[in-house]
Amino acid sequence: MDLPDFGIPPRLARRMSMAEQHEYLRTKLSRRRTLVTAGAVAGGLLTGCSGSGSGAGASGTTASVSAPASTLTKVPGSAVAPFGRHLAFGADPRTQMRISWQVPAAVKKPYIRVGLRPDDLSRRIEAEVRDLRTPELRGIRAALEQYYLHAALDGLRPGTTYYYGVGHEGFDPAAPGNRSTIADFRTAPATPETFTFTAFGDQGVSEAAATNDHVLLRRNPAFHLHAGDICYANVKGLGKESDAYDPGFWDLYLKQTESVSRSVPWMVTTGNHDMEAWYSPDGYGGQLARWSLPESGFDPRTTPGAYSFTYGNVGFVALDANDVSYEIPANRGHTDGRQTKWLDERLGELRAAKDVDFVVVYFHHCAYSTSTHASDGGVRAEWVPLFARHQVDLVINGHNHVYERTDAIKNGEVGRQVPIGASTDPTRDGIVYVTAGGGGKELYGFPAGVEESYEGQVTERESVATFKWTKSRDTKAESVEWSRVRYRGFSFLSVEAESGAKPRLKVSALTQTGKRIDHFEVRRGR
Repeated sequence: MDLPDFGIPPRLARRMSMAEQHEYLRTKLSRRRTLVTAGAVAGGLLTGCSGSGSGAGASGTTASVSAPASTLTKVPGSAVAPFGRHLAFGADPRTQMRISWQVPAAVKKPYIRVGLRPDDLSRRIEAEVRDLRTPELRGIRAALEQYYLHAALDGLRPGTTYYYGVGHEGFDPAAPGNRSTIADFRTAPATPETFTFTAFGDQGVSEAAATNDHVLLRRNPAFHLHAGDICYANVKGLGKESDAYDPGFWDLYLKQTESVSRSVPWMVTTGNHDMEAWYSPDGYGGQLARWSLPESGFDPRTTPGAYSFTYGNVGFVALDANDVSYEIPANRGHTDGRQTKWLDERLGELRAAKDVDFVVVYFHHCAYSTSTHASDGGVRAEWVPLFARHQVDLVINGHNHVYERTDAIKNGEVGRQVPIGASTDPTRDGIVYVTAGGGGKELYGFPAGVEESYEGQVTERESVATFKWTKSRDTKAESVEWSRVRYRGFSFLSVEAESGAKPRLKVSALTQTGKRIDHFEVRRGR
């Protein structure tokens, strides 16, 4: 089916920033007095992202769960069932939790109930409504209105399990017929103790993505880090008129993820597929509507993917790599250097904190990878020196749909080989970078002739021929020796953080069957 001619011409889109694309679309559509989906549009914004393909269920068919705008005011509250619950920490995971969910139609007086027992949800807190209106794509689907609800819980007790239910006028989660919707969460402990967190990027909506959720839930993680490219409502991101955008995939994604995100805080950051030009000049209006995350302290309303929090003895920093990417420059420089300045300051604060043993950073574009998108020179230029200066202990990326793990990298080279099962010390050896992009989207591969190498199937090789992206958006070939573990399969990262006299991070990579394909330890000052 040919799409109507209201997208951004590909050649034009490749030269436009996110803000320019937003202005182009709004001006063009106002002139025509016709609304368009964020869709045919966002296709123009993610130029240069190749190899993604369309995912399971991600065809031209409508994926909407929310009702068309024309029916929203006609649905009684008793007939509207909340869905898509997802948690996130506030600035302090010991005392703050953010609860978000979705309703398929407009409701009145949304709220949450919360308490220390499932049969006593006595505390009631009003919720905030953030709605998104995505116009009609003529001949494809109707206009769509989506309603996201958010409630902030503060003053919680550390190390405590709470039960909650979400509701609105006409739907009480505490009513006998609705009690199956009650879920629970646990706040961070008051003092550090051993905990596990999981991580991956590039998830989407598919059977593989759902399976990853179910397997990682069995790890009983305290929270999950998502390294971006969350649902792929923008399916291909190739910068062509054939690119389609359907915000209904967010409905499907949140329903898919709810089995784990209703009890495990889902700490997301932004990938290139998460920029959506219709909603705001910076492409993040959709993200701000769907997620409540800790504020960054430098630009929380326009950079939702940049923030930090401390859990136990580990400090975590999430970054928006669209800001520095050479490969996909639609949002490059959109913070005017403020994010990088904040990163430098925040890493310094975390490293100086007496109760923080380790610092983990996660973002989308790869600093070091040999797979399809390879390495982003912008990340290396702007952030890798800061990671080295502050001796970051672990960096987690997505973008490449594989699992790949480096040796410890110091000054751009191997500082110390870290074979499977080994330990490394960032204060001496350098930093290990992990690409955990096997979250559920179609898998990538490695350069021609480069074998996989993982636990149980180790293949030794001296170097891998790959490339990095340059500022001119060209690729520069490089031969690297740091590619230690390579696995082409769906997978996720599971990290156990131990505190005490000899703190350590026990890092493992697991497949969807629970099989371990990599493990190593991070210790400081061994």
